[in-house]
Amino acid sequence: MALDTKDVAKIAHLARLEVAESELAHYATDLSNILTLVEQMDAVDTTGVTPMAHPLHMSQRLRPDAVTEADQRDAFQTNAPATENGLYLVPKVIE
Repeated sequence: MALDTKDVAKIAHLARLEVAESELAHYATDLSNILTLVEQMDAVDTTGVTPMAHPLHMSQRLRPDAVTEADQRDAFQTNAPATENGLYLVPKVIE
């Protein structure tokens, strides 16, 4: 499938991209080459070929839900300008 400069300009407009007039021919050539490659890959007969991997058939490895770090809240809050009852106090920004 070959694209011309009008096609590229329309695609750029729909994607809200600004493409200079001098670059339209270059993009038309590059996009046409990409579409030609996709057509070639689409023409390959893949019947009988099992997929190598598919994310929907895998289970995610989960780590155990266990505490891995010590509670250091008091040490961290010593650096804070203002705290109260274990909470950080910040200036009011919304009236």
